[in-house]
Amino acid sequence: MDKKISAGRLQGSVLPPCSKSYAQRALAVSLLTKGECEIANIDFCNDTLSAINCIQTLGATVTRTGEGVLRVRGGLNPVADCLSVGESGLSARLFTPIAALCDNNLTIRGEGTLLYRPMDMMISPLRQLGVEVRDGGGRLPIEVCGPMRGGEITVDGSVSSQFITGLLLALPLAEQDTVINVTKAVSKPYLDMTIDIASHFGVAIEHNDYEQFYIAGGQSYTPTAYSIEGDWSAAAMLLVAGAVAGEVAVGNISMLSKQADVAVCRALVAAGAELTSEQNTITAAHRPLHAFEFDATHCPDLFPALATLAAAAEGESTIVGTHRLEHKESNRAEAIAREFGRLGIEVDLSTDNVMKIRGGRIEGGVEVDSHGDHRMAMTLAVAGLISERGVTITGAECVAKSYPNFFEDIERLRYE
Repeated sequence: MDKKISAGRLQGSVLPPCSKSYAQRALAVSLLTKGECEIANIDFCNDTLSAINCIQTLGATVTRTGEGVLRVRGGLNPVADCLSVGESGLSARLFTPIAALCDNNLTIRGEGTLLYRPMDMMISPLRQLGVEVRDGGGRLPIEVCGPMRGGEITVDGSVSSQFITGLLLALPLAEQDTVINVTKAVSKPYLDMTIDIASHFGVAIEHNDYEQFYIAGGQSYTPTAYSIEGDWSAAAMLLVAGAVAGEVAVGNISMLSKQADVAVCRALVAAGAELTSEQNTITAAHRPLHAFEFDATHCPDLFPALATLAAAAEGESTIVGTHRLEHKESNRAEAIAREFGRLGIEVDLSTDNVMKIRGGRIEGGVEVDSHGDHRMAMTLAVAGLISERGVTITGAECVAKSYPNFFEDIERLRYE
């Protein structure tokens, strides 16, 4: 699908979709309970639908009981031998160790760009935990057969924290205690989210500065009700839109969230945007923007939104953490450089692990490529709002991965 975005201004309020990161974790834990859980304020983007499909395959019964409300009856008892995770990297790395709790062969399959994303960090640790693993050369599909027994393992955390999240949620159900030694942990706020949701369902996980995690075996999750907070990744894009193109108030989010992308607030303030917070609503308003410096190592999903913020700012902004971008839905560093270059914005990747963006006039009037990446499609749309002649985004349907109503919300906020 091609999407034409014309230049314009925004003003108004909007609710982002629920946090798909929290939603997928809550669904996984609900599967692992023995009883019924209620999950409220849940939206059905593609990644969340993938997680629902996984827990149903693994034995959960899922019923919609209201608008954005699910009742999940847990119980790990696979009804098929193949888990389809779609294009969700989190579901792939989260449900593989959960599947490894079972004593039968289960195959985890993906599609699209996920087939090229690395999964090799899972193979050796799972084998050390007693799991039989057949892999596709460090890529999906992966076949596992447990049960996972616990013990002491070392995990490479330099590419993603998602597999560690899967281990942290699965291993409390193992018979033995587990110690996970993590090398080069990244995305630490996402691990905080995992520990937080496990605690909400009655399971304790301890760690020593994210370098060692201690998980007691033989624990059980307590069925409970859980409401999903708004997604800070989506909110970040909307707040940047307000900062560059008018004024946008985003509801159902809090500065106190454990989500990594709450850090966008620091970047907005550093760039000179006006930011206010009141009763779980954050408002970003346009003011003259200037260059900023920001380290996105632990919040790499912010890079696309920060690229548009930097493009709208006077001077050269510096964003650290490009090493985290190679294995996303696209190689986001290269995608940002290529597409913003088409818009007349200079993006310099010559310094290791650093992106430098020189703000200036966004010319527009061109066709830009989403690269099949939902966050690229969204940030190019925001850039189009402040361009001189608008943009046409190819492959724009990819926003369904996390925010199916993004374009509708942007159009509803227009006032010119």
